[in-house]
Amino acid sequence: MDFGFSEIQEELRGLARKILDDAVSPASLGAYDEYRAPRFDRALWQTLLTAGLPAVAIAEEYGGMGLDFMELGLFIEELGRSVAPVPALAHCVSGLLPLQKFAAAGLRERVLPAAARGELLLTGDFWSGLSSADPTRVQARWQGDTLVLEGQCAMVPFAREADWMLLPVRVGGDTAVVLLDPRAPGVTLADLQMTHFEPHCQVTLAGVVVPSADMVMTRGGEALLRWTRERCAAALCAQQLGAADHALRMAAGYTSERRQFGVPIATFQAVGHRMADCYIDVECLRLCTWQALSLLSDEQAATTEVQIAKIWAGDVGHRVSYACQHVHGGTGIDRDYPLWRYCLWLRYNEMALGSSGAQVAALGRRLSAGEGLFN
Repeated sequence: MDFGFSEIQEELRGLARKILDDAVSPASLGAYDEYRAPRFDRALWQTLLTAGLPAVAIAEEYGGMGLDFMELGLFIEELGRSVAPVPALAHCVSGLLPLQKFAAAGLRERVLPAAARGELLLTGDFWSGLSSADPTRVQARWQGDTLVLEGQCAMVPFAREADWMLLPVRVGGDTAVVLLDPRAPGVTLADLQMTHFEPHCQVTLAGVVVPSADMVMTRGGEALLRWTRERCAAALCAQQLGAADHALRMAAGYTSERRQFGVPIATFQAVGHRMADCYIDVECLRLCTWQALSLLSDEQAATTEVQIAKIWAGDVGHRVSYACQHVHGGTGIDRDYPLWRYCLWLRYNEMALGSSGAQVAALGRRLSAGEGLFN
């Protein structure tokens, strides 16, 4: 039995890597360092849209490739490998996917084709709660057939650049999900300075009115919230995999070329052991992430697998960033050398997913309660 990727999957991954290798470099990334400009390469984003990659998991009737979450995960892994300045996770995972899955036909037809072409940019308020059991949500009340929103979203990626934001809100004891225009009256955006320089905003809502046409779900939105958050977590693990793999390869190349006492430092036992440990870490993260992506792609229960991938993503991000900087010596923290950007992303994703200790404890509680042992 062949457990490898299909020809289509390999071609998709190769296309993504070629585009990103051609467009992303340390020099191009330097334009966004220290918040010099919003970390959004619109020309690269348009190139990816023209190639159809952001819409890879969207049905053909809406302008996508009609593939699955696994293929989207492979694309996101390549984005992690290049730490490309594009809003793929926000647009694809917290925007396109839940709309395709849960929105009514009329709303899908209104938004998805334009978003697949790149005429609309989507984001969603699903990322700040990945490390906790229940994220803070906006409160809403009915006013006729409209909803009036009050509250605050702690951290929404690309909120200022987006045309629509997918937002879960509390309505009494239930959950609704709405599409919100970030420029609507009553919406205030406050820019946040994130350690990896990606543009995020704190979104404050004061009496914001959402018409019925922009409501994705008026009740039962917990299902969308759980479904989307699992895919957001798995996507961050895929991005973490790409970044960790690239950092490892940078360190392996450096230690093979850097010489002391007339020999490459890779031949030193201590260095060789560090790199071997990093390789094992990255491969374990790869297997756990691909397992989670595969189950989610098939719409199978994957809560346990996603949680295991989160644990590995946190541990691997911590250990690989530390080890790669260590074997580089002073070069590893030199801003003229590109490794530091990967270390920032690895540590940011570690914190965004929640500390591995907290995730292990949460998994232990689920297992002790008899959950997750069998799907």
